[in-house]
Amino acid sequence: MADDNPASKTDQGIPKALRPLRIWPAIVLLALLWALRLVPRVVEEQTMATITMVFMGPAAASLLVMLWWVGFSRAAWKERLLGLLGVLAIGFVANLLADKSVQGFGVLIYLIPWGISAFIAALICLGWMLSVRRTWIALLAAAVGFGYWDTVRNDGVTGDFQGTLSWRWEPTAEELFLAQLSDGANDAKMIDAPLAAPEWPCFRGPKRDSVQPDVVLAEDWEATPPAELWRTLIGPGWSSIAVAGSRLFTQEQRGDNEVVSCYHADDGSSLWIHAYPARFWESVAGAGPRATPTLDEGRLFALGAEGLLHRLDPVTGDVVWQRDLKTDAGREPPTWGFSASPLVVDDVVIVHAGGPADKGVLAYDCDSGDLRWSAPAGDHSYSSPHLADVAGRTCVLMLTNAGMTFIDPGQGALIWEYVWPYEGYRVVQPLQVDATSLLLGTSIAGGTRRIEVRADGESFKAEEIWTSRWMKPAFNDYVAHQGHLYGFDQNVFGCIDLATGERQWKRGRYGNGQVLLLPAADQLLVISESGEIVLLRATSDDLQELARHKMLEGKTWNHPVLVGDRLYVRNGAEAACYVMPLGGATGDVAQ
Repeated sequence: MADDNPASKTDQGIPKALRPLRIWPAIVLLALLWALRLVPRVVEEQTMATITMVFMGPAAASLLVMLWWVGFSRAAWKERLLGLLGVLAIGFVANLLADKSVQGFGVLIYLIPWGISAFIAALICLGWMLSVRRTWIALLAAAVGFGYWDTVRNDGVTGDFQGTLSWRWEPTAEELFLAQLSDGANDAKMIDAPLAAPEWPCFRGPKRDSVQPDVVLAEDWEATPPAELWRTLIGPGWSSIAVAGSRLFTQEQRGDNEVVSCYHADDGSSLWIHAYPARFWESVAGAGPRATPTLDEGRLFALGAEGLLHRLDPVTGDVVWQRDLKTDAGREPPTWGFSASPLVVDDVVIVHAGGPADKGVLAYDCDSGDLRWSAPAGDHSYSSPHLADVAGRTCVLMLTNAGMTFIDPGQGALIWEYVWPYEGYRVVQPLQVDATSLLLGTSIAGGTRRIEVRADGESFKAEEIWTSRWMKPAFNDYVAHQGHLYGFDQNVFGCIDLATGERQWKRGRYGNGQVLLLPAADQLLVISESGEIVLLRATSDDLQELARHKMLEGKTWNHPVLVGDRLYVRNGAEAACYVMPLGGATGDVAQ
C-alpha cells in the first residue's frame, strides 16, 4: 500500500500529495457568486443584463468554483476527482428529488449556487487540514446545501424575480382552497343582474383604461377606514374581475381544471362555476388563467391560459360554444400562456393568438363561434386587443412583439402597422392620449414610446414623438391624467411628462402593483404587490400618499375593480370586497 511506502510520506507521516489548499481564489469566487445573486435585488434600474445576472450569474460563478477546485486548488488529484464527482452526483440526485417548482430555472438560481457555496465554504474553513477528510466534510456540506432545496417549494416569483418560498410539506393556497370548497354552487342565490349594461364589463373597465370617472374617495382613512364586507379563498390565476350588478365574474385554477366562476357581490358566495380540463403552469407566475372574462349584451366570453375560448351563459354558466386557439392558430401556448382578455366589437369577439401567417389575431362570430376573420399580429403578446378611434378611424389596436398593429374590426383588414420589434415581453395595454397620439409600453429595456398617427389619404403614417426609459411598465398598466403619465417604472411608482417623456418623480415603492385613476378628485388608487391599497394624489409635483390599508395577503398582480363604494380585489389565493369611504369633490367625507 502507498501509505506503507516511506517515500510517499513526509517526516510527519502526511502523504506528500496533500498540501494546504490555495484559499484566496475560493474566497474571491464565493464573494462573486453571492454578489451576482444579491446585487440585482438592490439595483433600481433593472435591465436585461441584470435579469440575465439573476438567472445565469450564480450558476456561472459556481462553474468557476469547480474549475478552481479541479485546476488551481492544490488538492491531490484523487481528492479533486472525488470532490468533482461527488458534487455532480449530489447535485444530480438533489435535482431529481426537488419539487417541480424548483426544477428548471430554480436549479440555476437556487439549487446549484447553494450547494456549491456550501462546498466551497467548507473547503475555505478546512483548507489547512492535510487529510482527505476535508473533501468528505465539504461534500457533506454540499449535500446539506443542495438538500435544503429538496425541502422547499417555490410559489412563483415577485416582479423583481425573487422567489417566494414555502416548506414543501405545507399545503399550497390552491390546496387549502380546494379543501374548503362545497359540492356545488349556491343555486338559491341565483339573482337577476343588469347583464345588458354591466358596470365593469371587462379587463380594466369599459374602455380598458383603468379609469373610474364616477367615484371620489374620502381621504382620511383613520377616521373612516375601508370596511371589509367579505373575504373568500380562491383558486390561483391572474385574472381581474368583471362586474354586473350582484354578479362577479373571474377565472381561476382548481386542480386539473381551469374554471370560469361567478360570485355573489354581496357576500362572496359561489353562484356557479364552469370547469374544464386544462392546467397551465410555469415557474414564474405559477398556475392558472391570465385573462379576464368579458361581458357584452348578456353574453360572457372567457379565454383560458391553454387557449380554450368559451362563450357562456352568464346566468347559469352553461356553454354556448367553445374554440381552441391551439388548433385555430396552429401553435402551442406562449411562454406565459394565452393572456388576451376577449374584446367584443359589434358581433365578433376578438383575441390574440400569435399564430403563423395571418393567425395572429382571431375574430369569432359571437353567436355561432365560427371564425369570421384572422389577421397577422406578432407571434407573442400578453396584451389584449384594444378598441380605439385613432385619426378618425375606428380600429382594433394590438400591441405585440412586432410592434403595434391597426386592424379593421369589421373585416380584419390590416390598416397599418407600426414596427417596433421587442423579443422580451409586452403585457400592458396601448394608451390613447388624444385623437392621434398613442403610448406603447415595453418591459425592462424598451420603456414607453409616444407615437403620432396621421391620416394620409386612405393610408396612415405614424411618427415617433419620444421614447422614454423613465417609464418601463413591465406588466403593470399606467394611466394618463392632466398631461402626465402615472405608473410603475419596473417596480417603483412614478410620473413622467406626456409632452416630453421626462421623469417628474419616482418614489412609490409598492412593488409590481396596479393602478386605477379617479379623475374627479385627482386621485390614484394603487394596489401594491404585497396586497396594500394606497390612495395617492395625482399630481406631478411629487409623490403624495394620502392613505393606505392592507387588504390581501400574498403576491398581488391582479387589477383592482372599483364600482360605486365597492372595491373588489383578488390575487392567486384570496378575493375580498371592501366598502370604501366616499367623499365629495374635494375628498371630504360625504354627509
